[in-house]
Amino acid sequence: MKTELKVALIQTDLVWENPTANREQLQHEINDISEQVDLIVLPEMFTSGFTMNASEVAETMDGETIAWLKELAKKKKAAIVGSLVISENSNYYNRLIFIHPNGKIDSYDKRHTFTLAGEHKVYTSGTSKTIINYKGFKIRPLICYDLRFPVWARNTEGYDVLLYVANWPKPRINAWDALLKARAIENMSYCIGVNRIGKDDSGHDYPGHSACYDVLGEKLTDFNPNESGIKIVTSDKNHIDYYRNKLNFLNDRDSFTLQ
Repeated sequence: MKTELKVALIQTDLVWENPTANREQLQHEINDISEQVDLIVLPEMFTSGFTMNASEVAETMDGETIAWLKELAKKKKAAIVGSLVISENSNYYNRLIFIHPNGKIDSYDKRHTFTLAGEHKVYTSGTSKTIINYKGFKIRPLICYDLRFPVWARNTEGYDVLLYVANWPKPRINAWDALLKARAIENMSYCIGVNRIGKDDSGHDYPGHSACYDVLGEKLTDFNPNESGIKIVTSDKNHIDYYRNKLNFLNDRDSFTLQ
């Protein structure tokens, strides 16, 4: 069984409501990853920015972006994950797509739509948890506003990596920093968060602060705020197993049910 997962975090600006331009930009950035990685992480709504104009940018699961992701994952021999606007059964979803190198797709629909921006009026909330099994690692993917809800993220499945993709704005970036670290510590897992940079057409500034924390809350990345960049981090199963066995904190977690 593979004991290490090498992950590339892509912190980038996004072109407003322009899937073609964003795919072209991200293609160049992904091509710049010179070493072999296992997983490439893109921001939330990476084809459009965080838009409420779903009808302008929505695609289907057979659309251009899914085909592009499949081709790129095969070429790079790495999984690729990020969220985009998906139209399905007359509804719009902020859907995270995880493309395996062999073309297999796992997905997760954002449960906690951001009511402050009216996301709940446009997008249908997801209702199901997703655990992705990839190269011996269990990955729990979540999206942006989900970060504020620890019960939804609670590690009851023994996952190894908690993954957030986001468009998290500058005025509340201190919460992003604090909660990513807290989620790593309380769930005794690696916690990865990839946030965009730049300003969108709604006037919101995004400062990045993409990061990876280990099971003890140690920060493993050094992104410069407001700058595009790619950082590669390694999640180590031995690190997870050692501290879970030594400290046993997860054995004392409370049981609960979600409604």
